[in-house]
Amino acid sequence: MTHIVTGAAGFIGSRLCAALLSRGERVVGIDCLRDYYDVALKRANLRNLSDHPGFTFSSEDLSLGTGFIEGMLPPEEHVVVYHLAAQAGVRKSWGSHFSQYTRDNITATQNLLEWAVHRGSVGHFVFASSSSVYGIPSEMPMREDVTVPVPHSPYGVTKLAAENLVRLYGSNHGLVWTALRLFTVYGPGQRPDMAFSRFVRCAMAGSPITLYGNGDQTRDYTYVDDVTRALVLACRSPGGLVMNLGGGIRVSVNRVIEILEGILKTRISVNRLPVPPGDVPDTWADTERAGRILGWRPEFTLEEGLAREAEWLVSV
Repeated sequence: MTHIVTGAAGFIGSRLCAALLSRGERVVGIDCLRDYYDVALKRANLRNLSDHPGFTFSSEDLSLGTGFIEGMLPPEEHVVVYHLAAQAGVRKSWGSHFSQYTRDNITATQNLLEWAVHRGSVGHFVFASSSSVYGIPSEMPMREDVTVPVPHSPYGVTKLAAENLVRLYGSNHGLVWTALRLFTVYGPGQRPDMAFSRFVRCAMAGSPITLYGNGDQTRDYTYVDDVTRALVLACRSPGGLVMNLGGGIRVSVNRVIEILEGILKTRISVNRLPVPPGDVPDTWADTERAGRILGWRPEFTLEEGLAREAEWLVSV
């Protein structure tokens, strides 16, 4: 069996490829190397994979078509698809940038789904969704079968639209699918635009960090290795389910700064700015379903994960 990973050069996708390869699986990686952040970082992720004999890579653009995929696969072989490719980021998804989000999060997803149902031998389609689909719920924690998704950003709208596309291709064409809603993934290799990466780099340089809001906002942070383990386990799902993946606790941004100060043994100065459109005050995942169906639970505490990310950032 071959495992297709889209977004293979990214933060989570490259870790998933490495995890699958370590299990002896064949992996086809797809990533068109968008320049949302420095493409050199993506190429570095690929260098860590390219020497493995079980890894094949394509930089084709899924939003333009999928005809190239068949040439990378043995005929009629069963495959598992992990669809992680997406245009990320809440704050950039407004205005003129929105077309990039519809292109990469909706059009590319539908193209891949069309290929999957016509291929006919896709054993499971695992989709990486986002906590951003929930928006600002009236109750916490967020539960898949209770909390109604009402996105608070254009990015969240496109992720929910893609999730619904996956669902309808399942109901209309019999495609077996699982969608995992990821809550603020962090760890070594994290994108440079994300908060923890920015905080550590600024602290190392002795520069103030930029914090939107008063810091009392909370997030449910999920360590990247916990996420990749859940992605691998997702094929155990009977299909047709959405599952939350989160660290399981709410932590304020102010508390994160305190933890980082202890890890880095330095005082972090803060430049506070107004909360931008699309940011939500809190996230918190109910992960009971992933625990019950997949036997998954988060293994890394925030303190452990932050220490590993800081160590990585100091070394690069």
